[in-house]
Amino acid sequence: MTDAAEPDPVAGPRVLVVDDQTLVRQGIRTLLELGGITVVAESGDGAEALAVLREAESVPDVVLLDLRMPQYDGIWLLHRLQEVGAPLDGIPVLVLTTFDDDTLVLEALRAGARGYLLKDVTVDQLSQAVHTLAEGGTLIAPSITDRLLRAIKSSAEPSGTQGTVVEQLTDREIEVLRLVAEGYSNRQIASLVRLAEGTVKNHLSSILTKLGARDRTNAVLRAIREGILG
Repeated sequence: MTDAAEPDPVAGPRVLVVDDQTLVRQGIRTLLELGGITVVAESGDGAEALAVLREAESVPDVVLLDLRMPQYDGIWLLHRLQEVGAPLDGIPVLVLTTFDDDTLVLEALRAGARGYLLKDVTVDQLSQAVHTLAEGGTLIAPSITDRLLRAIKSSAEPSGTQGTVVEQLTDREIEVLRLVAEGYSNRQIASLVRLAEGTVKNHLSSILTKLGARDRTNAVLRAIREGILG
């Protein structure tokens, strides 16, 4: 574990890297620094990461989280963050995983992660993903993989809204929801659809209510399950 760095007002997003392999953490740090992103701390498992976050004077902008770690893994940390509440439950979490982790990825998304990347991403892809989450976006697009979409649809419990959600959502709300699924932040969506950012927030609030979702990531998952985005 490294000591948290002091925030730099001119630096990019501040990131906590959580991975049990030292070499992987060092590689991620190098990639992020090439993209102008500051790694404020590193942790070897979920328990260590939770301690770092609790002791930090200011929480990082994004947590990069490995799912497969001995004992206190990524799923454990995601659940603990939800349990401890604000401000830790609001930290954007980006899962770094391998192609065969579809089941774990789905569990992570349901536990509050805002997106995922494979560990063979390029420098630009990793940097862009961090910026996207730091700005309030997500990386939960319908195209995340056919396997994951099938897992979402086959394992989801009936919501009682099947066949009615599409009718409940307006055309504008569906448009906004698709942009959320593509990873755009509220500000970016406002620019794309030529609306005030406050109006976009109102649309999102309505979408969450109609889908019975707790946050934008959960809304995308439910929309995929209901066939709105899938």
